[in-house]
Amino acid sequence: MRIWKHTPKDALLLGYSLAQPVLTVWVAAQWHSSPVWAGVGGGLLVAVMTAYNIIVVSHLFTHVPWFASAGLNAVGSLLNSANIGQSVQAYHLTHVRNHHRFNNDPVGEDGTTRDTSSTYRDGRDGEHAPLGRYILLGALETFADRVRDVLRAHRLWRVGPDEHKLLSLAHNREPRRTRELRQIQADRAAHCLALAGLLWISWQWTLLVYLPACFVALVLVNVQNYFRHYGADPLDRTTDSVSYYGTFYNRIAFNDGYHQEHHLSPASHWSQLPDVRARRLEGVAPGARIISPVPAVLGFLHRDRPLLHRREAGGTP
Repeated sequence: MRIWKHTPKDALLLGYSLAQPVLTVWVAAQWHSSPVWAGVGGGLLVAVMTAYNIIVVSHLFTHVPWFASAGLNAVGSLLNSANIGQSVQAYHLTHVRNHHRFNNDPVGEDGTTRDTSSTYRDGRDGEHAPLGRYILLGALETFADRVRDVLRAHRLWRVGPDEHKLLSLAHNREPRRTRELRQIQADRAAHCLALAGLLWISWQWTLLVYLPACFVALVLVNVQNYFRHYGADPLDRTTDSVSYYGTFYNRIAFNDGYHQEHHLSPASHWSQLPDVRARRLEGVAPGARIISPVPAVLGFLHRDRPLLHRREAGGTP
């Protein structure tokens, strides 16, 4: 029986998905007997694990599910929904069908962006939104959405008629549309039950450490997304994202640094992204696109980054 859709190397991502809840439960169980410094360290560990899962593990899964079996992929979605505190199927809809359709587009004539996660959405005069506003308000909005997911327990976490964005992004043909909406419901149930389990282990740890750690993870995710696109030219498909080619980072993050390549071919498996670079970016002139010297989460250290998005406005890149 064939298990893996593309490569057994995806077992590494599955292994991480299984290890994360084990470590989280262990940290929660140690709360009452640990010194303060250990509690803080445990919270940082949870924040980093959650951010890594959203940025790398669940992100890759939403684009290229690991398993040949639809049933196993549904279980994988449940597992990582519990890990990241939100529905992976909903992540797929908002990320793959919105972000990768509109590619961090600038503000249009209607005064907003079509990509709801665009770094230009709250910017002015063709500029990116201020970093602080993007990462903090974005995290608050996402956190508020997760609270609403929990409160939807009264309708068994179904996607309701008030959730216009998800309903508009769900597939428009049956039975696929129903399967996607039911997966969101199951994912929500999984992360809410996981939260209930953590509250049972230690409600103090969950409220004082876990939830703040989840918020920090959302901030880190937004920093990553901001500098994946900051300065890039959103009107050119070969220069609308920022890549980083450091060997160590791309090994531990499954080629996450190849972000321009990922935008050019979002359906490509992570192992194929270096080939996408060779095939589609070899002829791009030096300086025509941004290659960062640091991973996107450290993008604020890239002080001399060119601002290619200003070319259309007649500014100096």
